[in-house]
Amino acid sequence: MDALEWSIIVLSVQVALLSIAITLIPAMVTAWYLARKRSVLTFFIENLTQLPLVLPPVVTGLLLLFFLGPNGAGGRMLHELFGLQIAFTSIGAAIAAGIMAFPLLVQTFRVAIEQVDTEWEEAALVYGGGRWAIFRWVTFPLAAKGVIAGIILGFARAVGEFGATIVFAGNIPGRTQTIPLAVFTRLGQVGTESSLIRLVIVAITLSILSLSVHAYLSSRLSHS
Repeated sequence: MDALEWSIIVLSVQVALLSIAITLIPAMVTAWYLARKRSVLTFFIENLTQLPLVLPPVVTGLLLLFFLGPNGAGGRMLHELFGLQIAFTSIGAAIAAGIMAFPLLVQTFRVAIEQVDTEWEEAALVYGGGRWAIFRWVTFPLAAKGVIAGIILGFARAVGEFGATIVFAGNIPGRTQTIPLAVFTRLGQVGTESSLIRLVIVAITLSILSLSVHAYLSSRLSHS
């Protein structure tokens, strides 16, 4: 494993962690709403949340480019107000990966919250607890295993993200080239077979470890 390969692996982990950090709170709020509220808005939010699962990832990346790219409304606003460029940066890669992982986070969080007995929340409400206090001291601790399982699953999805990332963030070595993009690049190059195999092994290893931890936490949650 050479220095370049290690830098690709480190960048992939950093992008995946940042993607989870960006989407964690929105995913938690969305999951809580879908688990605890029933309204006309619920159907719309649920379908919108699941949209990245059925849209081709390149379409998601293209939509991000239209909105947050240099010529997009959001991209121009961020550049004018803060001097930020999101597209074709590691932050852009994290946003693309986070959006693709978002449905998995929401679904796992939602299942964990739905398994929390609402009687505990109602008892806390009777004793004067506000919604935030109830979530912080009752709902979240009881759903914590499921939340961690969701984070692990979302991390694995973010590490493996390709389609939206290559469109919105590009395939820039040392900047946005994560493991899937590096594998794609090496497929068309002569003399990189060994590097390709090593990166594939790392990708498989990360996926297996993530799925194993997720399965373990999910089993603990179902038996708790």
